[in-house]
Amino acid sequence: MAVVDVLNTKAEKVSEIELADYIFDVPAKSNVLHEVVRMQLACRRSGTASVKHRSDVKGSGRKLFRQKGTGRARRGDIKSPLLRGGGSVFGPDPRSYAYSVPKKVKKLALKMALSSKYRTNELVVLDNFDLDKIQTKKFIGIINQLNIKKALIVIDEKNEKLELSSRNVPNIKVMRYEGLNVYDILKYNHLVLLEPSIKSIEGRFVV
Repeated sequence: MAVVDVLNTKAEKVSEIELADYIFDVPAKSNVLHEVVRMQLACRRSGTASVKHRSDVKGSGRKLFRQKGTGRARRGDIKSPLLRGGGSVFGPDPRSYAYSVPKKVKKLALKMALSSKYRTNELVVLDNFDLDKIQTKKFIGIINQLNIKKALIVIDEKNEKLELSSRNVPNIKVMRYEGLNVYDILKYNHLVLLEPSIKSIEGRFVV
């Protein structure tokens, strides 16, 4: 099993922890990671682009002028797409871009993403991340002490002091283990796991 050092908030080694090979030692396949990330980003698209079609435009249904005898082109009502202010013909309507991939593929991609962070030495395990109060300055000091930038911090349970202290810090995201996903793992340079969250993450893969 893979073994990593457990650090405290002063970047000092306090112990070691074994990581499950079936989660943190999985060969990465770019096509699997790409498919899951693409799915995640598609599900985040709002799909709210919309236009008014002929039936949505406010206006009278009366014919503007008689069909013949004026020398002009034939016209219907004022909502015609040919007239300014009329309805659009082929404009977009609200839609969902979401689609899904098999659960097994999602789990495999998550294992690959976690394994990639371990193999590239971008995985940091902390024994805890307790703050006395909500204080961004102290949070930044700990991050600088650990010498990490653009990091995803995964916690095992609600930690209001940590979550609020970090929310205004650029390139730092605090997430509970339930929301751990492939896109965020790959997006950030470092993955910081609190030691208790590792058991919770491993529990997600138990059949």
